[in-house]
Amino acid sequence: MSEHICGSPLNGCVRKALDKYFNDLGDHPPGELYQLFLAEMEKPLLEKVMQVARGNQTRASEMLGINRGTLRKKLAQHGLDK
Repeated sequence: MSEHICGSPLNGCVRKALDKYFNDLGDHPPGELYQLFLAEMEKPLLEKVMQVARGNQTRASEMLGINRGTLRKKLAQHGLDK
């Protein structure tokens, strides 16, 4: 298992970020947390994969395990299709 910048596997970094998020919320209840989480994670994932794939959408879609059309749609949704 590879190490991540946080000094732990990726899921450890996610847990730390979620702990901070809930601590920062205080008494405010979270809303639509699932959608928020996906939106926060998807864009940097797409950015990095496109960087590693050197802009090649076919290679990026293979790395992600999604259809190239789906990748194009997600890139457009996040303003990364330029």
